[in-house]
Amino acid sequence: MRKVIVSEFISVDGVIENPGWTFQFHTEEQDKFKFEELKNCDALLLGRETYTGFAGAWPNMTEEGLYAEWMNNYPKYVVSTTLENPEWNNSTVIKGDLTEEINKLKAQPGKDIVVFGSATLVQSLLKLGLVDELRLMVYPIIKGTGKRLYDEAADDNLLKLVSTETFPTGVVVLTYHKA
Repeated sequence: MRKVIVSEFISVDGVIENPGWTFQFHTEEQDKFKFEELKNCDALLLGRETYTGFAGAWPNMTEEGLYAEWMNNYPKYVVSTTLENPEWNNSTVIKGDLTEEINKLKAQPGKDIVVFGSATLVQSLLKLGLVDELRLMVYPIIKGTGKRLYDEAADDNLLKLVSTETFPTGVVVLTYHKA
């Protein structure tokens, strides 16, 4: 069975919104990490806002080579109640029962499914217990304000740390599974 892997850029204080602040910490090692992450998946699961941003950018980013090819050609599943006609290549809108639809995707043959960004979707997936792996790329910055990974009304979710990776800039990837 395929896994749903959530991969988030996150500040030390939990902000995941508009991660333009990550650019100052960029390294080739992080590029390699993200390359391997996408290589090991074969589908994207996105919220509408992230999908819209990606759909506007990735088709024009051919200089990104194989990574851009994957982003543009992998099946993309966008969870939205408002998006009607997704135009980005290989995109499908999910409007039904989220648990049912995600479980159908997980039961299909293939590699894992990755979720980038998509704060509202990720919060829903976490609350419904649909996330199999949570990868937090923690940046050494405190943002103070912005949408956080989890809202205050969230229930406890126990996680098990399964790996860590540290980059020269102080960025740390923490990978968790369900406890």
